[in-house]
Amino acid sequence: MSFEVSFAPAYTTKPLTTATWEDFARLVEANNGVWGGCWCMGFHPEGVGPEHTAEDNCDAKRHHVANGTVHQTLVYAGDDCVGWCQYGSPAELPNIKNRAAYEKGLRTLPDWRIGCIFTGSRHRGAGVARAAVSGTLDAIRAGGGGVVEAYPEQVEGRPPQRGAYLHTGPESLFEQFGFVRDRQIAKWRWVMRLDLADDPYADLAARNPRAHASPRSDNLGLT
Repeated sequence: MSFEVSFAPAYTTKPLTTATWEDFARLVEANNGVWGGCWCMGFHPEGVGPEHTAEDNCDAKRHHVANGTVHQTLVYAGDDCVGWCQYGSPAELPNIKNRAAYEKGLRTLPDWRIGCIFTGSRHRGAGVARAAVSGTLDAIRAGGGGVVEAYPEQVEGRPPQRGAYLHTGPESLFEQFGFVRDRQIAKWRWVMRLDLADDPYADLAARNPRAHASPRSDNLGLT
């Protein structure tokens, strides 16, 4: 009898800076500008829309990188950038989904929020998103910690989303890191929070460095 054993790929992470811009840009360009030319600008103050071309979005993103007004964890498989997790302060990333509903029930702003999570089309289902979120939480801890919010979509109890890409992540991904529901802001979207000052998952990577996303997340083509 023979057994086949598989392991999660080994990933490394780096921040998006002027030094890693070309790696980020190659990934974006290989994926049609990301959603037709967003360049991961949707959560920034400028936002995206018909008045912004893909070239405008690229220039705006490059400007943020040059001026240090972006926080983004890039995930690498070898020398290739294969995904990312965007994060930042509420001032850096004001344009969250379902913003009106969010502000209606707002009590206190978080210190940090997680925006867009993206995995290149050739690397989905292999733990990239999990590595991106893990690296992001490590960076936030290193920067002093605080309350972190995410705005994922609920997948449990929901009809299958054929061809869908949950660009703020599935709820199940964040549950793995100890995020808990705070409040609902749309039919399938929740505010989830994690206080890194009281984080039971702080040493998760050290205890289980080869673990990767759950099958539910993988089946969504995200991780």
